[in-house]
Amino acid sequence: MPCGRGELDPQAAKYLKALALLNGPPLQSKSPQQARADRIASGHANAGVIEPVAHIEDRLIPGLAGEIPIRIYTPDGSAPFPVLVFFHGGGWVTGNIETHDPLCRSLANRAGCIVVSVDYRLAPEYKHPAAVEDAYAATVWVADNAAQFGGDPDRLIVCGDSAGGHLATVATFLAHENDGPKILHQLLIYPVTNTATQETKSYLKFAEGLNLTREGMIWFRNHYIGDEADAQHLYASPLLAQDLSGLPPATVITAEFDVLHDEGRAYAERLAAAGVPVSYRCYGGMLHGFVTNAGVMDRAYDCLDDMAETLRRVFAS
Repeated sequence: MPCGRGELDPQAAKYLKALALLNGPPLQSKSPQQARADRIASGHANAGVIEPVAHIEDRLIPGLAGEIPIRIYTPDGSAPFPVLVFFHGGGWVTGNIETHDPLCRSLANRAGCIVVSVDYRLAPEYKHPAAVEDAYAATVWVADNAAQFGGDPDRLIVCGDSAGGHLATVATFLAHENDGPKILHQLLIYPVTNTATQETKSYLKFAEGLNLTREGMIWFRNHYIGDEADAQHLYASPLLAQDLSGLPPATVITAEFDVLHDEGRAYAERLAAAGVPVSYRCYGGMLHGFVTNAGVMDRAYDCLDDMAETLRRVFAS
């Protein structure tokens, strides 16, 4: 599956140059608290246009270990709306409802669906599988209670970026295994699919010099995985699952210049080999995280439109 021309997009290159001029400490030298603060600051600076949405509501819903905060975005139009359950990225350590607020607004407006953003528990305070538990609990709650907020439980899609893409894959697995919510589609944006290795070609090729480095990803992973044996389990590494058949159709998005590129592509290939309908899209010249950096990379808007078209098509079917 060829992707791009092996050249950084000019705006992506400019973004990396600006990061280098800041000369900040590498991620792996930071505390989780410092990394979270930096993620919030950079997210606000680079998010682009903050779109108004017809209605936004914050709620607390029950989880296995206490209440889970969610944010519900409802676009203009008439209920019942299709529903997208969204899990934010941030390496299971950083990110929250606020860092991905601009993206969720855009998805709600462009796809004409309710978006439910889930503020799952973060590592290292809460190791794996805490985030997985919250992700699945939220998915079940949304399916069971969609009518309360104008949603249609029969039109449900899960989505996430990076670590959130990982959670979307695992929530899909759990729903399939436990006769849980009927998920129409899984929309995975440069997902983590294998926490057991950081030795793929893309990990080694892009180990240094980009916004997400190999050492940075290892830092995230080590905060998230408590017991090394957990990394071999499909709930931490869905790429290692023996059987992917019967899962709902998927759209897998990767970026050309990303340590996670190869495992995202490999997951799409494994799904297809198992008979799962898959659309794989690699954005040439792009970096990890480009979708949430629409203020500095115009290709993010192309991807948003692409995702919205996919969502509308699946919901209409």
